Amino acid sequence: MIAENNPALQSWIEVSSQSDFPIQNLPFGIFQPKAADYGRVGVRIGDHVIDLSMLVELGYFDALNLEDPTVFHAGALNDFIALGRPVWRAVRASVSKLLQHDQPLLRDNEEDKKQVIYPISEVVMHLPVIVNDYTDFYSSIEHATNVGTMFRDPNNALLPNWRHLPVGYHGRASSIIVSGTPFHRPKGQIKPDENPPIFSATQRLDFELEMAFVVGKDTQLGESVSTQTAEEHIFGMVLFNDWSARDIQKWEYVPLGPFLGKSFASTISPWIVTLDALEPFRTSPPVQEPAVLDYLKTTGNTNFDIQLTVAIQPEGQAETIVCESNFKYMYWSIHQQLAHQTVNGCPVTIGDLYASGTISGKEASSYGSMLELAWKGTKPLTLKDGTTRKFIQDHDTIIMRGWAEKEGVRIGFGECTGKVLPTK
Repeated sequence: MIAENNPALQSWIEVSSQSDFPIQNLPFGIFQPKAADYGRVGVRIGDHVIDLSMLVELGYFDALNLEDPTVFHAGALNDFIALGRPVWRAVRASVSKLLQHDQPLLRDNEEDKKQVIYPISEVVMHLPVIVNDYTDFYSSIEHATNVGTMFRDPNNALLPNWRHLPVGYHGRASSIIVSGTPFHRPKGQIKPDENPPIFSATQRLDFELEMAFVVGKDTQLGESVSTQTAEEHIFGMVLFNDWSARDIQKWEYVPLGPFLGKSFASTISPWIVTLDALEPFRTSPPVQEPAVLDYLKTTGNTNFDIQLTVAIQPEGQAETIVCESNFKYMYWSIHQQLAHQTVNGCPVTIGDLYASGTISGKEASSYGSMLELAWKGTKPLTLKDGTTRKFIQDHDTIIMRGWAEKEGVRIGFGECTGKVLPTK
C-alpha cells in the first residue's frame, strides 16, 4: 500500500468525514488568492488550500532537492508535471507528512501557516494545466448502445468497429474551461425534419457526464505507449462535462464526425486527483468480446470504482439529481485509450486531456446525458421545482460530482459546474 493512502492517517487540519479532500487525497491545482494578482500551485485538503510555492520559499521542500523549485510559482501545472512521476510522489509524500496530526513542523508555526494555508472561500481556481490537445472517446458500451438504438438499428446498435477499438475524435482544446465558468448557448446550422437547414441557437443543449485523464509525460513523433506502461504517462484525473448541441451535431457529423456541436465549451473540475490517490479503488474491467488485438490487451484491475452524479439546478431553485453512474462501467480503459491514441506514432504532450466519453450504466437512472435520460425528448424529466426538461435550458447550472469510497476514506474530485447563458 502507498503510505500516503493509509486509511488511519489524520491531519491537524480539520476535515469533514464527507469531504472529498482528506489527507489521503491531496490533489493538485492552480489557485489564486483573491488578494493576489497571479495563480500558483496548490494542494487541497478539506476546505483549505496549501500553497506549494510558499512551502518552497519557506524551505519545507529543501530535502527534496528539486531540479526546478520555481515550478510551484507557475500558473499551470505543466512544468511541475514535467519533473516526472518520482517527483510527483515525493511532493505528495512530503505534503502528507507535513499535514499529519502528529507532525509539529508546520502545525506549530503560526507565522508560516498564515502564509501557506488559505480557506477555499478566499481563492479563485484556474485551469490546472495548459491543454495543447484534447481527444474525446466513446468508451461506454451502454451509452453507445443507447445512441445506436435511438438513431440506427435497435437490433444492431453498435457499429462494426466499436468492440475492436476505442472510438474517439480530436476535440477543441481552446474551449476547455474550468468549473464555475459560464458560457453562452451556441448557435449554428440545424436541419429541421423535411426542411432546409436554418441558422439558429441550439434547441437541444446537452451535458455529457465524463472523466478525463491528464497526460504526464511527453512522447516523440513515431513513439507508441503500451497498455502496460500507460500509467507512467498519466498524471491524474478530473471530472469532465462534454457539452453538446445535439441538433447541430446531428446535421454536421456525417461524414467526418463532431465539430461545431462540440467545440463551444467543455468544463473540467479544477483539482487533478493522482492515480496514486485512486490506487485503493481499482476494480476489474468488463470482459471484452471478441478478444481485442494484442496492443490493446491489459492485465489486472485497470478500471476505477468512482461514483458519479449529475444535478440540474435552475436559477434560484434547488438542484435535482438526474443521474447516478460509475466510472467502472467503462468498456475501454484509460490504458487502452492512450495505447490506441499513440499506436500510429501520434505524439502526446504534458497537459493533454483524454476524455472518456459519456459514462452510462445499464439502468435508466445511470444514463450520462439528457439525450438518454429523456430519450431524445420523448420522456421529459421533472425537477424539484415542478419544471420539466428534455434538454438544458438557459440559466440552468449543471453540477457533476465524483468520489470513491472505501474503509472510511472518501477520495473525491469536488464539483464540475457550468451555467448556461442565453445566446449572444
